[in-house]
Amino acid sequence: MKAPAPMVDPYGRTITSLRVSLTERCNLNCIYCHREGHVCSGRELSCEEVVRACAAGFSLGIRRLKLTGGEPLLRDDLCEVLRSLPPFEDVSLTTNGTLLSSRACELKDAGLHRVNVSLDTLDPSTYRRITGGGTLKSVMEGIEKAVECELTPVKLNMVLLKGINDSEDALRDMLEFTHSLEGSAVLQLIELIPINGLNGLKGDLAAVESVLEQRASLVWERRMHRRRRYLVDGVEVEVVRPMDNTLFCRYCNRIRLTADGKLKPCLLSEEGLVDIKGLDLEGVKRAYMRAVKNRRPYYR
Repeated sequence: MKAPAPMVDPYGRTITSLRVSLTERCNLNCIYCHREGHVCSGRELSCEEVVRACAAGFSLGIRRLKLTGGEPLLRDDLCEVLRSLPPFEDVSLTTNGTLLSSRACELKDAGLHRVNVSLDTLDPSTYRRITGGGTLKSVMEGIEKAVECELTPVKLNMVLLKGINDSEDALRDMLEFTHSLEGSAVLQLIELIPINGLNGLKGDLAAVESVLEQRASLVWERRMHRRRRYLVDGVEVEVVRPMDNTLFCRYCNRIRLTADGKLKPCLLSEEGLVDIKGLDLEGVKRAYMRAVKNRRPYYR
């Protein structure tokens, strides 16, 4: 049977990546959380509905899947979801890491390839401040277990926050920790999305990149979003800069599915959402096509 043509939006961007929010529930209360750019208004999708949505996307050319939340490890049926997925080239999961140590190996066995773990600081008191009372020790244990179970490369997500974790000392400490994982981890430095009046917390990513430029032995670009990557003292560092970035939008190949079942063309916009709840497989495919037609670069 002939493979279907890939989904291409009105701006010529081929859609090959799907980001699925499995739940809006979370066991932390991070000061910068953007809730995947959407406040849910209905029930979470069932395991069957999530798998159907992923299967529909796969049949339309999507090859990379990212599972996220909220905190996706709060879904009791997460392994069932993983075991039921079509053969994506890459299946990853973003987690705060607090529940990861006890589940890492079963997630690997169920079909998960790798994890992104939120790690904004290595200081326990600063971690509690950022997360609203979280325990750093449990996250560090989760990262260690993820490496042991080969959910690698583990990507360490560090959102830069002004006056909290954007100093050269904080960057040095995080580079040293990433280096200690002996090639099993990548450090991602992420620009704050300043929703709900958080502009005052936005760290100076340009200053941090200047330090990386000076120290890097190699600099290159990732195809997705044209993200810059640096090799610093043997550590791979990726910079994620979504704000006011026309390249980020121009090379975006991702569509999103919210926890309450809406295909979301853009992280930064609530326009053009398409509901998939109650649809069969063919109906979900048609919903994808409508959502892709609704895609517009947020920054042009």
